[in-house]
Amino acid sequence: EPTVSMTFSVNNGPLAGKEGQFITSRHIRDRLFKELERNVSLRVKETDSADSFEVCGRGELHLSVLIETMRREGFELLVSRPKVIFKEIDGVKCEPIEKLVCNVPDDAIGTVIEKLGRRKAEMNNMEPAEAGHTKLEFDIPARGLIGYRTEFLTDTKGEGIMSSVFHDYEPYKGEIERREYGSLIAFETGDSIVYGLFNAQERGELFIGPGVPVYAGMVVGRNPKGEDLVVNVCKRKHLSNCRSSAADDALRLETPIIMSLEDCLEFLADDEYLEVTPKSIRIRKKILDHNMRLRERGKMLRGEGETIDE
Repeated sequence: EPTVSMTFSVNNGPLAGKEGQFITSRHIRDRLFKELERNVSLRVKETDSADSFEVCGRGELHLSVLIETMRREGFELLVSRPKVIFKEIDGVKCEPIEKLVCNVPDDAIGTVIEKLGRRKAEMNNMEPAEAGHTKLEFDIPARGLIGYRTEFLTDTKGEGIMSSVFHDYEPYKGEIERREYGSLIAFETGDSIVYGLFNAQERGELFIGPGVPVYAGMVVGRNPKGEDLVVNVCKRKHLSNCRSSAADDALRLETPIIMSLEDCLEFLADDEYLEVTPKSIRIRKKILDHNMRLRERGKMLRGEGETIDE
């Protein structure tokens, strides 16, 4: 039975239709319902909008395989952050629980247990594995695993192994803290410039290099301070008559982070979409205009807007 849902929508960004062959809602709808014929764990529901479809699957990996397959077939689409499917059992709100098994190096045990504890995981067993490694078993809410895999690989220096399988539905475990970092958002549409990227990299880690087409509202990097920040990666250096050896030194850029499809799905916030095309994977805000985004955020803080489910 599906435990995770995502929204598949028509790509309505400024770069829509430039790389894909199948871009309309009819194409996406036909492809999703065709997938139901052989993908027995998948569920597809039509929404109030003709351009969006709710797709339910057995987890992030299950849905990411479908997205990658559609991408290679020439589809363009927008994908929302994965959300857990809750159930009401005997009047109690319940959520899916996963049985998680980890094999981690001994020097990373404390970090892994601490991180999973914050995500409402309960440890059931701990036993030695091969030399220098320990096997850990947890019961963890499915929503606690969203966005954790990359963190797990970092904490275990790439030596950790983790796998999970659905266990049961249990009463809601409470709030889980969100991601600790924010997004660097492009201010204007154009091609990224070395000078603009050099100034932007002081604010955080970049996802793109020079000469990449960007548009206003597109996420171009990660801000470690936990809040969204608008940067101008298309900014050019103003020419003047003044010259100095220091000013004309070549600007050095840090190597950008190349994120896979799974990495991008883990990175997504509630107010962001993943734009998937046959040639590109871009993260963008749902509301591209900066001023409209600020107004919506103000409404949310005042309690006037709709609440966003975890």
